[in-house]
Amino acid sequence: MFEKIGESLRKATDKIANAIFLDKNLLDSIIKDLQRALIEADVNIFLVKQISDKIRKGALDERIKEIDKKEHVIKLLHEELMSLLGEHKQLKLKKESGKQDRILLLGLYGTGKTTTIGKIGNYFSKRGKKVLLVGLDTHRPAAPEQLKQIAEKNKIPFLIDAKEKDPLKIWKKNSKRIKEHELVVIDTAGRHTLDKPLIKEIQELTKEINPTEVILIIPADIGQAAKKQAQEFQDAVKISGVIITRMDSTAKGGGALTACAETKAPVYFITTGEKINDLEEFNPKSFLSRLLGMGDLETLMEKIRTISDEKSQKKVQESLKEGRLSLEDVAEQAKSMSSLGGLDKIKSLIPGFSKISKKIPEDLLENQEARISKWPHIIKSMNREEIENPEILEKQTSRISRIAKGAGVHNSDIRALLKQYKLLNEMIKSGGGGGSDMGDMSQGLSQKQIQKFAKKFGKKLRF
Repeated sequence: MFEKIGESLRKATDKIANAIFLDKNLLDSIIKDLQRALIEADVNIFLVKQISDKIRKGALDERIKEIDKKEHVIKLLHEELMSLLGEHKQLKLKKESGKQDRILLLGLYGTGKTTTIGKIGNYFSKRGKKVLLVGLDTHRPAAPEQLKQIAEKNKIPFLIDAKEKDPLKIWKKNSKRIKEHELVVIDTAGRHTLDKPLIKEIQELTKEINPTEVILIIPADIGQAAKKQAQEFQDAVKISGVIITRMDSTAKGGGALTACAETKAPVYFITTGEKINDLEEFNPKSFLSRLLGMGDLETLMEKIRTISDEKSQKKVQESLKEGRLSLEDVAEQAKSMSSLGGLDKIKSLIPGFSKISKKIPEDLLENQEARISKWPHIIKSMNREEIENPEILEKQTSRISRIAKGAGVHNSDIRALLKQYKLLNEMIKSGGGGGSDMGDMSQGLSQKQIQKFAKKFGKKLRF
C-alpha cells in the first residue's frame, strides 16, 4: 500500500538533494508530483493545497541562504507530512498487579471488528498479558462462532453465549470469570449506520463495562468518509482511539489516516492482512520512514517478537552469543518469516530493501518462499550428526541424495538450505561472534549494522 506516494516522496527528496539550485521550475515540478501522489492516496484536496502552499512559501523564503535551502525544504516536507499523519499515541495498559484493562471495540458492519479483536488479543497475550475475548455482538448470528474459531485457533481464552440476545445480561452473568483476567477485549454489535438503537446499546454497555479504552474500527477503503464516521462515534460515545483495517488492500488509506488526524482521534494500530499477526502499532514517524524507503527496524523487530514465543527467542539468543546458528535455528527463522507473510510483507521495513526488491522478479521471491517451506522436512530426514555438523554434507555428497529422497525434495533444495546456513553464520561472525553486536536480538539490529551486512553480503544473496 502507498507504494505510489512512497515512490513520489522519494523522487521529490532525491530531486531536491541532487539539484544544484532550487529554482522555481524545479519547485513547481516537485510540488506537482507531490500533489498528484497525495490526491491519489485519497488525501483531502484542501489539506494537499495547505501542504503545497507551506512548502512553496518555505522554499522561496529569501532569508534562507541558498546552501541551506535544500535541507530546509526537505525538512519542511517531512514536517508537513508528519502533521498530516497526526500524533503518535500508544495504547498503554496498566502495569499494576490486580488492575484490569477493558478495551471496548466499536464499528459498523464490514469493518473487520471481530477479526481485529483476535489480533488485539494475540498481540497482548504474546506480551505476557492474561487476555479474555468477550463476544457481545448478539445481532450478527455468525459473530459468536467467528470469535470462537479465532480464539481457539490461537489459544486465547474467550467468552460467548450464542443463545442470549441481551449483551448486558451476558456481561453481568459472567462477571466473576471476567474479573480473573488482566485484559478483557470486547466485541460489540455493528449496524449499517450509526442509528439510535446502536448508540443506545453502546452507551449502555459503556456505562456498565466502564472500559479503559473505547476504540473505533475503521476500514481504510472508506477514505475521507472516515472523518464523518469518527466524529459521529466521538459525539455518541467518547472514543479514545482508532484502528484502521485493510491497509494491505488496494484501498488508498490516506483519506482514513488524515481524517482521523483531523478529528484528533489517534490511530493506535493498522492491520495489514488477514493473518493473526498482521497488526502494527501506528507510529507516524516510522510510517513516513517506510514511505521514504528508509525502513522501520523497530516495527520489524516487534513483529519478530510477536510471532516467536519466549522459548524460541532465548534459544536463538544463546546461539547468537555462541557465535553460531544451528540448522534448526535457520529453519525456525524461515518459518517466522513465513508467519509474517513472507518477504513481500516486510520489505518496506528493511532500510533500502524496497528499492532492491523492485529489481527482483516477483516469481523468484515466490519460488524462494516455496523452497524455504521444504526446509523443516529436510531437517527431519537428517540424523543428529548431520544436523549438528552440516559441513559434512559438502564433504560426503552421497548423504545429500539420501536426505533428498527421504524428504521428497531435490538435491538443490538441500544445497539452498546449506548455503543459507553458511551465509547467516558468516554474518554472525562478522558481527563479532559472541560479542555485543549480535548478542541481544531483543534490542534489534541498528541501521548501521544492517548496512554493514548488506554491503558485505549483498553480492552473495541469490534467489
